[in-house]
Amino acid sequence: MEAPLVTLEDIRAAAGRLQGSVFRTPLVPYAPADPGRPLWLKAESLQPTGAFKLRGAFNKIAAVLDQAKRSGIVTHSSGNHARAVAWVARELGLRAVVVMPDAAPVEKVEAVRALGAEVVIVPPERRDTEAERLAGEEGYVLVPPYDDPAIIAGQGTAGLEIMEDLPDLDVVLVPVSGGGLISGVATAVKSLRPEVQVVGVEPELAGDAAESLRSGRLVAWDVGRTYRTMADGLRTTSVGRLPWEHIRRYVDDILLVSEEEIGAASRALVADARLVAEPSGAVTLAAYLNRRDSLPPQGRYVAVVSGGSVSPRLLARLLTGDGTEP
Repeated sequence: MEAPLVTLEDIRAAAGRLQGSVFRTPLVPYAPADPGRPLWLKAESLQPTGAFKLRGAFNKIAAVLDQAKRSGIVTHSSGNHARAVAWVARELGLRAVVVMPDAAPVEKVEAVRALGAEVVIVPPERRDTEAERLAGEEGYVLVPPYDDPAIIAGQGTAGLEIMEDLPDLDVVLVPVSGGGLISGVATAVKSLRPEVQVVGVEPELAGDAAESLRSGRLVAWDVGRTYRTMADGLRTTSVGRLPWEHIRRYVDDILLVSEEEIGAASRALVADARLVAEPSGAVTLAAYLNRRDSLPPQGRYVAVVSGGSVSPRLLARLLTGDGTEP
């Protein structure tokens, strides 16, 4: 039986749990924005762990804290959720095991280890099943990266903050991977102002969610396709089942951007907004700059910059326009 959709009340309850532990990120004005389309950047790259994932991880672990203290926790992630879970575990004195794909950036793996978590490296296609196996055999509490109501509610606090700080916005652009962030943000935004357009953004090389929304059914891409993009945080092969239900109800559209557009947006964020973003976090600005024909010609925009966990090597290549990481 499917879990019920997350509500605005769930998100407000999550905001109460997160207060004092998770940073309320600012809306940063983007100076070069079109005059008729002023843009603000929701700078989730400024979170203590470098990405929005801290919101959902903290909310989920807080909800199962007694069991987590007894049994420890396990999760699977290519980087940002892994780091968030490890950070929360360290803060709360919990044992954490993190399953990561062997294609994850070395810097993200080492960041998780530095926080005290045990890292298990597996091929990308075994990421989910290995975490589930460890939860079943070892008794760990599973902290999913996106397909969970507490995770979605936690991520939705970013949307709640956007609406509190810019209540008269017209369009919000959100990166899409497993769907937890856009599900939570869309729920918060549409619950408060249904007329606001919520638009997801994916790389063209990992466009499973866009295909799902256009076809009206949940589709998956294999890892051979999604792992082509430099946006390693958006390589999930499919959105989760619970996020999919939120996307079907609340999301107006999902746009695709090219690798070249993502790279250019990463450079623009540094040059024009003084924000360092990983490629996954730059896709929303890429859509704002390059998909004008698919977006409202007028209105107040917010682009969620979901994370800043980029390796120095890749950042150097992005800033010089040399392309993707070798």
